[in-house]
Amino acid sequence: MIVDAFGRGVTDLRISVTKRCNFSCVYCHDEGLGAVDHPRSPHGEEITPAEVERLVAIGREFGVRSVKFTGGEPLVRTDLEEIVRRTVIQVPDVSLTTNGSMLRRRATSLRSAGLKRVNVSIDTVDPAGFRAIRGGSLSPVLDGVEAAIRAGLTPVKLNVVVFRETVGSLRTMIDFARSRPGLKLQLIQYMPEYSHHPEWMVDIASVRRWLDAHADGRLIREMHHRTIYRFDGTEVEVVDPVDNPEFCLNCHRIRVTHRGELKGCLNRNDDLVPTRGLSDSQLRAAFRSVITSRVPYYGVYRTTPVTPSDVPLPMLPERRTVDRR
Repeated sequence: MIVDAFGRGVTDLRISVTKRCNFSCVYCHDEGLGAVDHPRSPHGEEITPAEVERLVAIGREFGVRSVKFTGGEPLVRTDLEEIVRRTVIQVPDVSLTTNGSMLRRRATSLRSAGLKRVNVSIDTVDPAGFRAIRGGSLSPVLDGVEAAIRAGLTPVKLNVVVFRETVGSLRTMIDFARSRPGLKLQLIQYMPEYSHHPEWMVDIASVRRWLDAHADGRLIREMHHRTIYRFDGTEVEVVDPVDNPEFCLNCHRIRVTHRGELKGCLNRNDDLVPTRGLSDSQLRAAFRSVITSRVPYYGVYRTTPVTPSDVPLPMLPERRTVDRR
């Protein structure tokens, strides 16, 4: 395994198979090539199943041992099962991040193709709040979560972006994750670079203090040194890259864009390395270049601190029944 100047090798490959999305989240970072209401054939610029398989095969030579598919919304592609089947031949640990709205009908076929687990972005289980934040309906997402559990795509991680509009619903989301086996909760710190609304950011330290005070226990995950809090056996993980100096220093992933470009960091687009048309030896050189030139985004590439708005953590609501409208 080769490493960068900070001693970081690469074990994880994140592949965006599309920029298209059927939601329009308020904090989204320029995803979407037009609304879609059902799966469709891939666009011409989108990476093909064969290209995915080749990239994963070469990535495995450099230490890649897990692959996660992202978007946009990956399930807008009708050939996602084929992509998964080709990938697991090379790397068996394959997962998916999705908004869940089209997951109900495909959870079983994706599991049969070799997919191991899913992350579902959900933010809130309040229907009105969900629509205001994500621009879509909550009910099919909840159906998708249930289908993923039944299909064995577990643990199903529920991704919640923690910002001004969601911080007051954290207790409700924890209770929802505790409501049945197979769910975990992942609290993702809002990154204001994406939506240009720094005033939406909240103090993640106050969230941590609340979790510390109410959790049954805690542990530290090796990747990124993330803290995991336990509530009656349910794991609540905090993903806090913005003000955690260890986060980027412990990153072991690189990415592939929907056009097949390699990149070393989610937050950057000035490090793209095109791969289409390259020979195998040239593709290996591209991997080597991207891996060795990586630097931690927060703390090295970006040194200007991000200051959260002065929004206190509100009183958290009591447990309630989820309305599926």
